[in-house]
Amino acid sequence: MLLTRALSTARLILLGVSLTAMLMTGVAVSAQHSKLGKVDFPTSGSEPAQAHFLRGLAALHSFWFEEALEAFRASTTADPDFAMGYWGEAMAHNHPLWAQQDTEAARKVLEKIKEHDKLTARERAYLKAVRALYGPGDKLARDFAYSAAMEKLYRDYPDDLEAAAFYALSLLGTVRPEDKGYRRQMEAGAIALEVYQKNPDHPGAAHYIIHAFDDPEHAILALPAARRYAEIAPEAHHARHMPSHIFLQLGMWPEAAASNESSWAVSEAWVKRKHLPLSLRDYHSFSWLLYVYLQQGRYSKAEDLLNFIRQTRTESGPESVRFYDEMAAAYVVDTQRWDWAVKLFDASGAKAERSSSGYDTGEHASHNAGPKSAAEKTVPGSRNRGQSLPLFIRGLAATNGAPADTDKILAELQALRRQAGEAYSAMSMEIRELEVTALASTAKGSYDQALAALKKATALEEEMAPPSGPPILIKPSHELFGEILLRAGRPKEASQQFKVALLRQPNRARSLLGAARAAAQSGDRAGATDAYTKLLRIWQQADAQLPELREAREYLGQATTR
Repeated sequence: MLLTRALSTARLILLGVSLTAMLMTGVAVSAQHSKLGKVDFPTSGSEPAQAHFLRGLAALHSFWFEEALEAFRASTTADPDFAMGYWGEAMAHNHPLWAQQDTEAARKVLEKIKEHDKLTARERAYLKAVRALYGPGDKLARDFAYSAAMEKLYRDYPDDLEAAAFYALSLLGTVRPEDKGYRRQMEAGAIALEVYQKNPDHPGAAHYIIHAFDDPEHAILALPAARRYAEIAPEAHHARHMPSHIFLQLGMWPEAAASNESSWAVSEAWVKRKHLPLSLRDYHSFSWLLYVYLQQGRYSKAEDLLNFIRQTRTESGPESVRFYDEMAAAYVVDTQRWDWAVKLFDASGAKAERSSSGYDTGEHASHNAGPKSAAEKTVPGSRNRGQSLPLFIRGLAATNGAPADTDKILAELQALRRQAGEAYSAMSMEIRELEVTALASTAKGSYDQALAALKKATALEEEMAPPSGPPILIKPSHELFGEILLRAGRPKEASQQFKVALLRQPNRARSLLGAARAAAQSGDRAGATDAYTKLLRIWQQADAQLPELREAREYLGQATTR
């Protein structure tokens, strides 16, 4: 029933929103609304404390944890007995969608709360819920306990949009990558859509709609919210980035580029204005922007971003940047400049941090709201998986002619996978091994071995969580399967693999190119024309000298003369 309500609500919203509207970097905000959105949360605190509290609340809904902490602390400085200010500070120590929290810091904050007669029954319910979030049990058990408490609050106060929004978020916070189905995501999406209908300027409503429907099958439901979120909370760089989740799911590269360009610029201005560490810049958006440029064939622009990161690391140290490995890996794989593997993953690169991976784990960048030692990671073994990435790229490069010992690389990849321990975490590492194995077998002409490895790799990938953002594998296994089938002279089978790849990552350039080549080699002139035409459409800004661009134009030119 909730899913039906979500679909009906989405259709109503879609009727009132132009799907051709473009996300712009400069967004206009109504004067009566904060640049973080419109929230309503009455409390028993003093008027000065309440003003800080509302800003913290709005920032919290956009996962701007640093700003939220600052505002909530300002509220309790203004009113030391303000219980909800401490509630907000504790909430800001929890990063629900990637299952991290600074448990120790939050529990110390909660100890400051003094029970007094001014507290309303509603406030006491919120305090009870947050205590469950930091109560006994492991992180997942506490997430479920908190969600149950928020469900009761949501039922008891049906007019409280904040209770509804936080309940929706709590449902998303119980989801783990290995979970099957979409039940909790759909329920969260239905609730967030109702909040969005009642308050279209609510930052949490738009934000949680996007997260709830952030998969290839449901992304279209979140497109209206994605169009609006940056306008609702333009001050928050994360609000400017989040629309690109839906734009990537739908293969909307110009919109995705604008979203992440805007997010990076706002975060950079914030860090500069407040004299914060460079590592707090929104490298999550920056890494997505590089991926988007690659899909647009704007390799020179992607290279500029990569060079900026390399220069920053040189001048300010490896700790000043994040996602270097993921960006370097995507650049090598999507440009197929295999000789760059050694250049980008040199001895100093191999020592870069690996654990805050955005592509590699499918998570958001970890916000530095608390001590890293206190953070509880979503995916056990993710450090090993991050360490495997440079080896994986060197392995791919070796099978494409770059100097490296493929057997040694495979042995090291296998050792890292065995150390990972947790089964889900090891899956992507195993797929990497299988991809390197397949390419090594292909180089030797052993196509049967290569295809057997890729059959296993694609089966494993389909067992993983649905795509959310750039491919966590860097090289999607269905895409590689199609490419090797083409080398083996089996274009019709290759077409099927590219079709699956494009369902999982719409308008991905390498998959479109593979689909065009497979169709052309199969004698499917209409299919080849369609795929090459789509490729040229998304490569309107591509570097002029790319051979793939020439290939597409030549095929289409010949097709029109036949």
